[in-house]
Amino acid sequence: MKAVVDRDLCIGCGTCEEICPEVFRLNDEGISEVIGSCDSAECCEEAMESCPASAISLED
Repeated sequence: MKAVVDRDLCIGCGTCEEICPEVFRLNDEGISEVIGSCDSAECCEEAMESCPASAISLED
């Protein structure tokens, strides 16, 4: 499974990074970016559901 962040929707709140730091991080612009795979991380779905801007999607 692959996580995707819509940069236009991301508000940089950091919730995804707090929930799933092995997959998400805030870049220098304060926007979330994907840094790892969801294959070994069980937190991707929780990060997606917790995103207040609905900026995270998961793809097979």
